[in-house]
Amino acid sequence: MNPDLERLIALQRLDSAAQDAERRLAEEPERHKAIDTRLDDKSQLVSAAKEHLTASQSARRALEKEVSVHQGRLSKFREQAMAVKTNQEYHAIQHEIAFAQSEIKAMEDQILERMLEADELTAALKRAEAELAAEQKACDADRRALAAEQVELKERLERVRSERHALVSALDPAAFATFELVARRRNGVAVAEAREGVCT
Repeated sequence: MNPDLERLIALQRLDSAAQDAERRLAEEPERHKAIDTRLDDKSQLVSAAKEHLTASQSARRALEKEVSVHQGRLSKFREQAMAVKTNQEYHAIQHEIAFAQSEIKAMEDQILERMLEADELTAALKRAEAELAAEQKACDADRRALAAEQVELKERLERVRSERHALVSALDPAAFATFELVARRRNGVAVAEAREGVCT
């Protein structure tokens, strides 16, 4: 085989390796963005769980204040019941007391529901935080692997460029010029292997 042809084949392999390394290096920002997106998604789940828990706790506190107000009214009605003079006033106060007690009962039921909901929301928050911590570890590992891969790709690219430079200096200038012209027109492929009469 012609020595220049062997060198051109080797040059094509080096160029293909360089293109692959450059392509993978160019993908680095997108891969970092994908890692950040995964982490942001888990972080948003934690934020949403915290918001739900806070809203539930606020609603429970509001109900507790309402219960306190109704209990104050109930105490006032009971004091008034002691001072009434007519049967009609007594029945009216008893009606108000019964109404206040039913309101307190309904609100206490809602408070219990909110407490149960808070337990569920707290558990959901803990799960979301655990998932976030696990995702953080996975993302950190992925970032380290990506950084190591980038270093290795840059080193490989430097080696390939160095080998290419040495190979180009040993090539016939006319053969190299033809190689470059064809490579530019064919997306970087100037030499292809032929198998059973077909270029691969």
